[in-house]
Amino acid sequence: MTPGIPAPDVTVDGTGLLCVTLLLRLRKEIDGAEPGAVVHVVATDPAAPLDLPAWCHMTGHHYLGPVPGDSLDRYALRLAAQPTPTRPDAPWHRDE
Repeated sequence: MTPGIPAPDVTVDGTGLLCVTLLLRLRKEIDGAEPGAVVHVVATDPAAPLDLPAWCHMTGHHYLGPVPGDSLDRYALRLAAQPTPTRPDAPWHRDE
């Protein structure tokens, strides 16, 4: 693994998905994962480098950045202990 980005505890393959669908898959895949777990997200949507950090900022998860040295577009994040809840059907909106 590249120095600076930890190896993943969970990998979410969002190849070919638009960020809307990617966030739905990501939310489902991390449901029940331990706080502090490192998640690598494979994303081909050109908006992913903007949408993933924004989603992490909104939820409280920690965006670690792109994973360098990989042939795939892969981004890393670390799960927060108490993330802000989001809507099950729309994880880009807070659940209020």
